[in-house]
Parts: sequence; structure tokens; C-alpha cells
Amino acid sequence: MSHPITIRTRRLHPEARLPRYAHDGPWGDLAADLYAAEATTLTPGQTALVPTGLAMEFPDNYGALVQDRSGLAVKGVTTLAGVIDPGYRGEIKVVITNLSQQPVTLAVGDRVAQLRIVQRLTAHFEESEVIAEAPRGAGGFGSTGA
Repeated sequence: MSHPITIRTRRLHPEARLPRYAHDGPWGDLAADLYAAEATTLTPGQTALVPTGLAMEFPDNYGALVQDRSGLAVKGVTTLAGVIDPGYRGEIKVVITNLSQQPVTLAVGDRVAQLRIVQRLTAHFEESEVIAEAPRGAGGFGSTGA
């Protein structure tokens, strides 16, 4: 089992709530809940930035991905972007789009997304005239029959 890392977190807004894992231990969650620091109503098709009221200091080899909460995604409310680099120190805001046909209201304190902590890996991209074949080949979206 890996050891937890410490992420210093600064409240920028009095209504801000620190991220929280709903389940911990060996069968715990992969991501912590992020909460809205301001109320927002999204009309159908609207995209908005939802403030969390938090700024974070990630260790130099860590960052985070902001991802959907499945309970909102099934209702048509989804996050569209969300990579937080180790050097970013501004407020974490969640890009949310309402894909449903109904307005969606998010209240202060509502769970709006999940924050998945990731270790930063870098790669060297080397141009090549040939890449090795693999069983999947160039098959992309829908190539597995799903």
C-alpha cells in the first residue's frame, strides 16, 4: 500500500470545503470529492466554471485530474477539462457542462467533481518512420464491438 502524500490546501473562499474521500482504506476511492464554493445554475447546453474556493500546492512530481462524478454524469452534467499541473497555484475551478434538457442548479457545498491525484511522468517523443505492429493495430472507437 502506498503512503499518502501531503497537499497543502489554502481556502480562498469562506464556503470552501477541503476535498474528501468518501471511502478510505484498502478498498477506498480513487478520487476525492470537490465541492462548489458558489451556487451555479446551468441552462441546457451551458458550460461554466464552478469555483471550489481552494488553491493547492502539489509536490513537484504530482498533479491532479478533475473528473466526473458518476451521479452527475448520469444526469448529463459532465466535466470537460481538468488537468492541474504541479506548478499551478491558482484557484481550482471545475469546467462543467449541462448536456441535459433541464436546468441544473448546484448549491454551495454540492459535490461537483472528483480530484484524482496523479504522479507526473515525462516522456521523450522520438520521431520514427516505423512503429511496431500490435494485435489491435489502428482499430479505434468501436473497434472492439462496443
